[in-house]
Amino acid sequence: MKGARDGAGRQTRRGIGGSAPESEDLTARARIRDAALKHFTESGFAKATIREIARTAGVSPGLVRHHFGSKEDLRDACDAYVLQALHRFNDQALEREGRPGGAQPDVADRHALDPFQRYLVNALRDESSVAAPMFDEMVKMVDRWLARADAERPDPPRADRTTRAALMVAQSLGIATFHEHISRTMGMDIFSADGDRTIALAMLDIYSHPLVSPEYAASAEENLAGGHTPGSAHHLSDDQPPAAVGGTPSSDGHQDERGAPHD
Repeated sequence: MKGARDGAGRQTRRGIGGSAPESEDLTARARIRDAALKHFTESGFAKATIREIARTAGVSPGLVRHHFGSKEDLRDACDAYVLQALHRFNDQALEREGRPGGAQPDVADRHALDPFQRYLVNALRDESSVAAPMFDEMVKMVDRWLARADAERPDPPRADRTTRAALMVAQSLGIATFHEHISRTMGMDIFSADGDRTIALAMLDIYSHPLVSPEYAASAEENLAGGHTPGSAHHLSDDQPPAAVGGTPSSDGHQDERGAPHD
């Protein structure tokens, strides 16, 4: 994957999390890149055109090609820029979390990532050649958090770190993927200030309070090891959600032995 470079061949990036933007971001090259990010996010790579990107950036189509070559090369530069921003944000968050008091990124930091999240969702949904390496890079970032968490947990993980990191990335991207439905359900735009705060609080609550008890998880693990589907009616206690681990609840809240609803 190619990265965006300035005329001297230096790797470029914009400051994230309150740092001052570099001088490169005041150039036509940066305006073209930002315009491309906008059009690739809103229209998708296939529908976005060099002419539209140039118009948004306030430059000629020829200047776009002069700086980036083809539309594919421009996408490569956008991909590298987005991943670089995410890496920087992740590094800063890990550093803050390791300090006394565990200071977390503020609202401005999270809002700075909003357009990048939507760009990533579109890039992955396009199933282009860049989708796999972009997803893999995000998994590596989450893996660093899990490595730290695993070192402090009293019980061994039930699944390997890579699998858990991949699922967490998919869940995180799912929020941006289904933002219209989530916003409708919540009654507010999740990319607004109030929506962002509500989502952040909800995710904190979800991650800090287990959905199932350790006893239920251990029982489900035993069933899986024995080839049985967890969540069967005779394994559920009254205080556990029927579909918390597996199976599909019926209209009366019960499940059959295969986790399928009763007729």
